[in-house]
Amino acid sequence: MATVSFNPTSIKTQSIQSQKPGSRFLFRAKPSKIPFTFSTKPYKTASKLLHFRLQSVSESSVSVQKEEEIDEVEDDPTAEMSYFDPETDPSSLVEWELDFCSRPILDIRGKKVWELVVCDNSLSLQYTKYFPNNVINSVTLKDAILSISDDLGIPMPEKIRFFRLQMQTIINKACNELGIKPIPSKRCLSLLLWLEERYETVYTRHPGFQKGSKPLLALDNPFPMNLPDNLFGEKWAFVQLPFSAVREETSSLEKSSMFGAGLDLDLLGIEADDKMLIPGLAVASSRALPLAAWMNGLEVCSIEADTSRGCLILSVGISTRYVYATYDKTPVTTSEAEAWEAAKKASGGLHFLAIQEDLDSEDCVGFWLLLDLPPPPV
Repeated sequence: MATVSFNPTSIKTQSIQSQKPGSRFLFRAKPSKIPFTFSTKPYKTASKLLHFRLQSVSESSVSVQKEEEIDEVEDDPTAEMSYFDPETDPSSLVEWELDFCSRPILDIRGKKVWELVVCDNSLSLQYTKYFPNNVINSVTLKDAILSISDDLGIPMPEKIRFFRLQMQTIINKACNELGIKPIPSKRCLSLLLWLEERYETVYTRHPGFQKGSKPLLALDNPFPMNLPDNLFGEKWAFVQLPFSAVREETSSLEKSSMFGAGLDLDLLGIEADDKMLIPGLAVASSRALPLAAWMNGLEVCSIEADTSRGCLILSVGISTRYVYATYDKTPVTTSEAEAWEAAKKASGGLHFLAIQEDLDSEDCVGFWLLLDLPPPPV
């Protein structure tokens, strides 16, 4: 069962269900339409990456954990938070995740309240502060970032990730003036899950909560663009990797020079049987190393099989979407793509991208563990 739990809050996500192997998925697309062609050879790596197979996927369930009120302050939905785990080395907090946006809450003037939410990927740092809507600018944000560092006695971060395109100007200006590198990215997974939890346990209980209020700064989902030439591969295949091997690949990222990015599966509370198969996409290229290097600078977020268009969509950064590959739409290929998406849903959105020199290679030169999350409700 997969649960997502942070201290001191608890986040909910879908359970990972076991899957039954079925027919083999391997088909060839027209080279004139796409930068990739499918391999016709068995796919092998040191981690025993398997060709993706049709699954009989049962419906995912949602594991809900009962919240315990820790103290009166945490139970107060109007209270702000300023917390740093004393057992964490302050010098390790080199990257923060930040959201600065309005909430579905009205103040005494009848105006929407804004909130700054800051954390790191382990939630060792947790900070929230409400603001009136007439002070929203880069100066306010800059001062707030400085106060977090001063009040908690922690160093300024080297990088700050954020996921709202509409706030890019304000965040960039505040960060640049502080010598911090701003990174627009949806890989703010701890922040996104925390916001979802705060909506359920804080905002909805606030006396000024406005039910049915839509987010002021909704996330964009633009039409996918053509893939840049430098990101082209040569072959690709839907594959699957045992959960135990996913952990191994994620751990190896920290010990090798391989390009890519992992996720803290323990932090996210994602647990599964070691033999549970996680869906992924394998890409082979004779120029795999430079391809992986280019991909490494893109903040890869997720991969989607779009059966209506007969293509794969790669999402990077905040709102950039590329047509990663296309395929001939047939009943067989559509069923295979649907099965891959169903497996991704059953795994709570967990999937991966692997880049290799060829589909028979024993090693990856790039590995990205991805988690496809819905946008936050705020």
